[in-house]
Amino acid sequence: MADQSLSITNADHSLAVALADHGHADQSIAVADDSLANYPLAIGQEFPDVETCRRTLKDTAIALHFDLRIVKSDRSRFIAKCSKEGCPWRIHVAKCPGVPTFSIRTLHGEHTCEGVHNLHHQQASVGWVARSVEARIRDNPQYKPKEILQDIRDQHGVAVSYMQAWRGKERSMAALHGTFEEGYRLLPAYCEQLRKTNPGSIASVFATGQENCFHRLFISHRASIYGFINFCRPLLEIDRAHLKGKYLGTLLCASAVDADDLLFPLAIAVVDTETEENWMWFMSELRKLLGVNTDNMPRLTILSERQRGIVEAVETHFPSAFHGFCLRYVSENFRDTFKNSKLVNIFWNAVYALTAVEFESKITEMVEISQDVIPWFEQFPPQLWAVAYFEGVRYGHFTLGITELLYNWALECHELPIVQMMEQIRHQFTLWFDQRREMGMRWTSILVPSAEKRIQEAIADAHCYQVLRANEVEFEIVSTERTNIVDIRTRVCSCRRWHLYGLPCAHAAAALISCGQNVQLFAEPCFTVASYRGTYSQVINPIPDRSLWKEPGEGTDGGGAKADINIRPPKTRRPPGRPKKKVLRVENLKRPKRVVQCGRCHLLGHSQKKCTMPL
Repeated sequence: MADQSLSITNADHSLAVALADHGHADQSIAVADDSLANYPLAIGQEFPDVETCRRTLKDTAIALHFDLRIVKSDRSRFIAKCSKEGCPWRIHVAKCPGVPTFSIRTLHGEHTCEGVHNLHHQQASVGWVARSVEARIRDNPQYKPKEILQDIRDQHGVAVSYMQAWRGKERSMAALHGTFEEGYRLLPAYCEQLRKTNPGSIASVFATGQENCFHRLFISHRASIYGFINFCRPLLEIDRAHLKGKYLGTLLCASAVDADDLLFPLAIAVVDTETEENWMWFMSELRKLLGVNTDNMPRLTILSERQRGIVEAVETHFPSAFHGFCLRYVSENFRDTFKNSKLVNIFWNAVYALTAVEFESKITEMVEISQDVIPWFEQFPPQLWAVAYFEGVRYGHFTLGITELLYNWALECHELPIVQMMEQIRHQFTLWFDQRREMGMRWTSILVPSAEKRIQEAIADAHCYQVLRANEVEFEIVSTERTNIVDIRTRVCSCRRWHLYGLPCAHAAAALISCGQNVQLFAEPCFTVASYRGTYSQVINPIPDRSLWKEPGEGTDGGGAKADINIRPPKTRRPPGRPKKKVLRVENLKRPKRVVQCGRCHLLGHSQKKCTMPL
């Protein structure tokens, strides 16, 4: 019977003819034919509620390209018909007695109209867009509105505006992750859950003003604290990235470096604005985190861009630490100031110079090219960045690897509420811990691969030297270029590389080999596989789904706002308009490759062991 099942035979023909005039016949017919099996309607068909009924009929109308007009819609019935005058298509859905379900009572399923003539459809509302893209947004929060409108046109044959796509995405994001406002409200409960599931972790949130607007959030997992204090080298990178979500803010981070030169984030924080006060607070929390352990550790080396506020904060809370410049920041300033490639090359040679004599000779070369170099060095004192003068030990780390990581976090998470952003970062930590713990268990050597490689290079270069033993611990290493003194007891070489990098240099390797010692055993403990395994030995436990969180009771959340307080979003809301994007080029994150100079012939491009020049 025509009235008991949905038939679109006439509509197919009419719609194909109509859309053929617009150049979309093949695409639209394919959509209609595919949709016929996906949207069957029949008398007696039931829906769990009236809202599901409305959505199903809206999806049917869009898929089959006809307009739907609602005649009646209340608690007990839903009546709709085709919007085209004279078309007999009509449906009547009524509530079943005693149960919440609705069923189709009457259905006239034949269309005699031509359907929708163009790609615009009245039923393609913001809510329909949100439901259509929900699965895709769940997998990819970076799904862009322009991609949404293009995919909807390709898949459904419907054109929606950019604003419909944007609002649909916003609504779908809110359904999946909650609203931005809800994210701030859940922060006290989230911090409580994090501390409960990961005892020893620090998680505290702070509000400000009478309205309890968000001010600060600080999180550090016990697994990270344990790994840094006991196994990582005493080196911290500190940087920030600006958030550009619905509400603005700044993401702060302090990161260590593990034995294999991979980043090991120690603490993260979110503040409403980047101010001197907030930097002072962050460094204060970092000091509390390390506690008395900092006094027992070697003196910390802290690397940053030394931006406003952080210098005073480090001096206040880590007065004994060595605070150096990120060399990328210094080199970019030098490059932009002088715009001279020859000067830049000499500058990098000065950076890598191990002794004051070598450094001063490079400065003399630069001054001969430009006298303006002198005032620049007054602005950026070499004691804060040059290898020859900086007193801290950077272990070969000259630039901030944390910068790119923070930029990626800010880019990937800026559309998520703050609780979801913290969870995504925690998931990243958990993945790193699991992968690196498994990788460390497979290694059978004494040192991690990156250190092992540098040791082998030093051993290969050691064959070029003549070794003269002065006593049990002191050696004189003679080469065509210079003579170096090595003390294997204090682990010092006059070239300073052993001390600065934590691994025996080629001179030390020559001395150790000559007396039958294993060179690998003289590397700093922080480069061993045992330290690497210890760094990732602790587990970051998962946090229960927020639907399982108990209502927080009285008291505080562990040093911040009361656990039952309703925290509101910060007042730093994103201004209207498309936010400007800062392009962070990957090549800018890497320091220029160092040019090798031979110690025998003094030519560039090869080392002593590969030198073929006759002398």
